[in-house]
Amino acid sequence: MTHRISRRARWVAGGVLVASVAAVTPASAATPAVSCTSAKAGLADKLKKDITAALATRKGTIAVGVYDRVTKTTCTLRSGTAFDSASVVKVTVLATLLWDAQKTGRALTSREKSLATAMITKSDNASTTTLWKQLGVTKVKNFLAAAQMTQTTPGANGYWGLTQITATDQQKLMKLLTAKNAVLTDDSRWYVRKLMGDVVSSQRWGTPYGAPSDVIVHVKNGWLERATNGWRVHSVGTFKGGGHDYMISVLTHGNSTMNYGITTIQGVAKVIHRDLTAS
Repeated sequence: MTHRISRRARWVAGGVLVASVAAVTPASAATPAVSCTSAKAGLADKLKKDITAALATRKGTIAVGVYDRVTKTTCTLRSGTAFDSASVVKVTVLATLLWDAQKTGRALTSREKSLATAMITKSDNASTTTLWKQLGVTKVKNFLAAAQMTQTTPGANGYWGLTQITATDQQKLMKLLTAKNAVLTDDSRWYVRKLMGDVVSSQRWGTPYGAPSDVIVHVKNGWLERATNGWRVHSVGTFKGGGHDYMISVLTHGNSTMNYGITTIQGVAKVIHRDLTAS
């Protein structure tokens, strides 16, 4: 494991050198732009402008995914950039557990339910480690294949928090949780959403910020500090109400503190909720 991280550290060091060279070029050439499309006139342009403005002064690397089924609206920024998952991978762990149980038609045991509840609602790491070991990486990979989450790579050697994720794949997972599909049964989808809806109040920051009071919120956040790229701070959520059915994924690293990352995510979330629910 040490060798793997040291190789990554050298790569990151190389990335810093590349970034310093790129800094002399115009910002438009160096920085990926927010891209939005929508079936509703004017909404894509408004979202692009407002998300871009919300991120204009924020430091770090930020990826964004937005999708609203009602207005057929999609926004992306760095959708294929990989991040250490931290605790947002816990939704994938639970989805894998349910998907695996579905295959034999069995219900989760009381012990599995207890572990799953602690893992999602309180982001309990020990419960996650237990379920990760029970499942094994092969089953996680098989679920990812079934879910077509081709940009996600499980963390090696039991390090589930170092699973590599992208905004694209997190959005795929949120879509699976919120519409009928062949991967997760209605009961499985309901169970994941129920736990994401019961997350403790101290962990309900991030993508829910600015959501209207009549919108039903399901959320899972993650945070992790490492020697390279500072704090990873992520938030994924699904939102339904006010005539909309949408999901938001915001992944960040290079944050100086956890709170800095939270502020970045909430600045983006606020304008997305405002623009979508006003449309």
